[in-house]
Amino acid sequence: MDARTLIAQGGAVLGIEFGSTRIKAVLIDDSCRPIAQGSHEWENQLVDGIWSYSLQAVRSGLADCYRSLQRDVERRYGVRIHALKAMGISAMMHGYLAFDAQDRLLVPFRTWRNTITRDAAHQLTELFGYPIPQRWSVAHLYQSMLEGQEHVGHIAHLHTLASYVHFLLTGCDVVGIDDASGMFPIDSEQGDYDRRMVGQFDKLVEQAGYGWRIGQLLPKVLRAGEDAGALRKEGALLLDPSGELAPGCPLCPPEGDAATGMVATNSCAPRTGNVSAGTSAFAMVVLEKPLSKVYEDKIDLVMTPEGKPCAMSHANNCTGEYDQWIRLFGEVVEAMGHGVEKEALYAKLLPLALKGDPDCGGIVPFNYISGESMTDVEEGRPLLVRPSQGGFTLANFLRAELSTALCALRSGMDILFSQESVALDRLTGHGGFFKTSGVGQRLMAAAMKSPVSVMETAGEGGAWGIALLAAYLDSPLGLQEFLDKQVFSTGKVTTVVPTREEILGFERFYERYRRALPLERQAARFVD
Repeated sequence: MDARTLIAQGGAVLGIEFGSTRIKAVLIDDSCRPIAQGSHEWENQLVDGIWSYSLQAVRSGLADCYRSLQRDVERRYGVRIHALKAMGISAMMHGYLAFDAQDRLLVPFRTWRNTITRDAAHQLTELFGYPIPQRWSVAHLYQSMLEGQEHVGHIAHLHTLASYVHFLLTGCDVVGIDDASGMFPIDSEQGDYDRRMVGQFDKLVEQAGYGWRIGQLLPKVLRAGEDAGALRKEGALLLDPSGELAPGCPLCPPEGDAATGMVATNSCAPRTGNVSAGTSAFAMVVLEKPLSKVYEDKIDLVMTPEGKPCAMSHANNCTGEYDQWIRLFGEVVEAMGHGVEKEALYAKLLPLALKGDPDCGGIVPFNYISGESMTDVEEGRPLLVRPSQGGFTLANFLRAELSTALCALRSGMDILFSQESVALDRLTGHGGFFKTSGVGQRLMAAAMKSPVSVMETAGEGGAWGIALLAAYLDSPLGLQEFLDKQVFSTGKVTTVVPTREEILGFERFYERYRRALPLERQAARFVD
């Protein structure tokens, strides 16, 4: 069926993902191909030292993103969306959204970017014998308990951002298994929160004198393909205040951006991996066997949408700092009396990085807008250090900014490849870092010392991934078979193999970066 008829008859599937700087919607057809998209730009705010987004920004951003999609559909096909076959919601994982029994937010949303739960994360890691990163919801909850924060006694529900938006749309308090694995540890065999660890945490709750138990606060865990409710009337009006969108379409389980990255790169099977690189960066490898030990603050354990264990190397900071430099260069161009589109700046400037020296000419920037637990930096300050003479060219500067965006990520991958001998048959990249053709992919391959593949859909990212999970709702196939046969049987894949010179150049840059980390750790003491 052609796209225009499919949309008019309510047969298209919608995926929406709340990223760090953009909310994106992707509409797909019955062949799972993107046919329209919309977006809304937003930024987190530092509220009393906490990185946060307001719930009003969540609601208004959702509606504006859908409005942008509706405009794109009308422009392309001359019709409007009145009904959907299915839809799904995804968002950046982790963080802390705590509500009381009347669904009132008790404290401002604490996002994954905050590094304020070190004590809690360390104590829970020791208690569980399982890695609990600072970003995780349970770390935020326990840190609030340790500090005796007043709101803790009033908590009735905990959400991730994805499960919260899904709740607004459907009224169902559920979460996908990957997103759940960033709230509390999951037993992959049972497909639910780990019972032993639930019991251990409840003893802490009891000792602190609270009247709730952790299982009462967390949303119900669902695997890919399971019933997660349908769009209710209030949800349809939240998404489309004009009232044109009919309620009733089914929603897939709300998922985290790790799951949608796996789906969008067909990396849900053991020995496959993917790198999602945007405002933050994470690389995941689906494991064949458990890791030999816990790597506190370094390696997360999360799940595929079907519940297979994955090891994740996560960096809080990736493209955010070089995005600011591109914006600054745009101001320079405008000051000279020339107008320029943002996308044109990226397209013109980023390829220059490939003309830089493999080791970036000795330039060492740090892209730490926020703290970075992977490298033991509690509070971020963007920083640039360079030799007094030579090497400071635009090409070297751009290459250094792109390369430093990968260094925290690389330090985690060193653990998986060198210490755990994790086997990997394929590493696929997606996200904004790969949007400028060939540039991010080549630098990522040098940093990972491995071939990196990028699909033609790499720029669609997680919004496409959650749309695929929504399309999977009525499939009789297993998820991997669905992806192999109905999504990725055709499609262009580009693979870059790094040269020896590129690998050695990045290694020299990476060594300077590691040596300069003490400077970054001290920067927040002197620049407030």
